[in-house]
Amino acid sequence: MSAVRHIQSRTVVLPTRDIDTDQIIAARFLTTTSREGLGQNVFYDLRHNEDGSEKPDFPLNQPQARGCGILVAGNNFGCGSSREHAPWALLDYGFQAVISTEIADIFRNNALKNGLVPIVADRDTHQWLLDNPGAEVEIDVENATLTLPDGRTTGFPIDAFARYCLVEGVDQLGFLQQHFEQIKNFEEARAWKP
Repeated sequence: MSAVRHIQSRTVVLPTRDIDTDQIIAARFLTTTSREGLGQNVFYDLRHNEDGSEKPDFPLNQPQARGCGILVAGNNFGCGSSREHAPWALLDYGFQAVISTEIADIFRNNALKNGLVPIVADRDTHQWLLDNPGAEVEIDVENATLTLPDGRTTGFPIDAFARYCLVEGVDQLGFLQQHFEQIKNFEEARAWKP
């Protein structure tokens, strides 16, 4: 996992409420254990017509959405089943962060473990972002702040351990491996000896 300390990008807005993990990446695309290529199927059924052609009015299909690394979503993003492929697909598509007023717990945890920054914003900040698609915003992961183009800065909640892992670029296993000698010494000191 790469370190994520600072994100600066334009936003793309998907204001729909209750986007679930099956809408993020449909079950029929879950036949892989690889993350590569999942981005092409992110929001597939929302982005495409039945014949596979892109819906021109869908926000991600708009020319101004190309290259945006921050998704601003409606309330209750990532609800539904646990699906690690959902943050994988968003990351592979090019998103580095998702902002909403509510993000489902399981999705949030999966996102944090994979390097996607889930941000729960206050209602005023969220509404401003919904009303201003394409805004250039800054996310400071170390200090858990979101800065709008007018300079307004607001904090967002993030678990301290998850923030450490994001900033250091390690996942939970990598964190444990960094402390292998300490764990080994602890276990050896407490081992049962006949």
